[in-house]
Amino acid sequence: MKRFIYIFISLLTISLAACNGNKETVIKSSVAELTSFSFANNDSMPGLAAAVFTVEERIDTGLVWNKDSMLYGTRLDSVVPKFTFAATPGSATIYTPTDSIPLSGNDTVDFSRGPIYLSVTSQDGNNTKVYEIRPTVHQVDPDLYKWTQLTSGIYTADESEQRVVELGANFVMIKSNGFALHAYSSADAVSWTDLGEPAGLPAGTKVRQIISDGATLYYGDGATVYTSADAQTWTANTVAYSVVTMLLYWNELVWALVNNSGNYELAYLENNALTLSGLKPDNRFPVSDFATVTFQSPSLRDRAIIIGGFADNGQSLNTRWNLEYSRHTSENNGYRLQEFSIDRPSFTTLTGISVISYNDQLLMFGGVDADMTYFGRNILISVDEGLNWVEADTAKNQLPEVYQARQKQTAIVRNNYIYLFGGQDATTTYSDVYRGRLNSIDWE
Repeated sequence: MKRFIYIFISLLTISLAACNGNKETVIKSSVAELTSFSFANNDSMPGLAAAVFTVEERIDTGLVWNKDSMLYGTRLDSVVPKFTFAATPGSATIYTPTDSIPLSGNDTVDFSRGPIYLSVTSQDGNNTKVYEIRPTVHQVDPDLYKWTQLTSGIYTADESEQRVVELGANFVMIKSNGFALHAYSSADAVSWTDLGEPAGLPAGTKVRQIISDGATLYYGDGATVYTSADAQTWTANTVAYSVVTMLLYWNELVWALVNNSGNYELAYLENNALTLSGLKPDNRFPVSDFATVTFQSPSLRDRAIIIGGFADNGQSLNTRWNLEYSRHTSENNGYRLQEFSIDRPSFTTLTGISVISYNDQLLMFGGVDADMTYFGRNILISVDEGLNWVEADTAKNQLPEVYQARQKQTAIVRNNYIYLFGGQDATTTYSDVYRGRLNSIDWE
């Protein structure tokens, strides 16, 4: 029995010695590498945690940066950075212009003042890597409109009315002082060429009723539609119906309001002939000083709105006529006309306004009410396709101080810029030009 106990103890001693001899030695990592960087979520700074950063390894100092800038106004003065490393570092320290901050996992750092560096040292202390952290925030307010005056006057002021249209690559202004017409052309709205007096238009031409399809200009007077490819020479074309007024170019067609056996009806021009649409508005449809705007609705329907103006009895209107096309409707060849003001009578009377579609909104400029009170310099905005209108935030979108309140100006959108041309008030006719743009209109 004693011999057995002795053998057991001897074997146990040998076994323990063998195990102790095979004990693994812990090897410390020599890697000092940052693999990802982000900011912790902060409810007071929307979008902060969504910023995506790239860690760029370089021979000397690495770079941490975000390709897409964070939203304008995002504060970086008190944020919590988050780091991921290829291996647990021996130490990691953030260096700001005023502090050195050993990482603890919940450090609050001021990233608003650079440069900011992160120093990473490996576990074995043999390697150190430094990264510059360069977060970027949009320095331009995306919701700000910038307006500038391009020219103070295309021509010497006189008692005239004007119309500006696009013709090819140029803007064309045609003016009338009641006796004679005159045309001007410009590619940039800054420098203008005098085209002289147009030939072929009738006496008493109402220039504000000239419209363009981009390649040709159109004017209607009774049973004649006049066309021009250069604004200088006009050709008369006889049509079957008496034109009350030219309306707009929309859905690849030139539209007019005509008198059909004593009743109003909308018609469109095809091969210099008018085709009746079957759309018959009542006598609250405007015949002058109205505004038109075309756009595509969120449901992808092509739409146009004819706003305000004067009826044929001289009444100042508060109407908003909605013209819509649907490929799924057979009645009236798919066209429908509806008056919004039946449901929204509180809309004030308006004449001499201009309306454009821009940034998924409708913007309205100038105009007067029934008492000839000018609306001022404020821009009106509709976000519900013309049903309701509010004043634009003047801190974000306000015309220059030199711009005077007026009516009968022309507003055109080209290449994401808004152009405002001329107009008049009670004492002055303007031929100035202003250009505006939303900062973020073409940001991706």
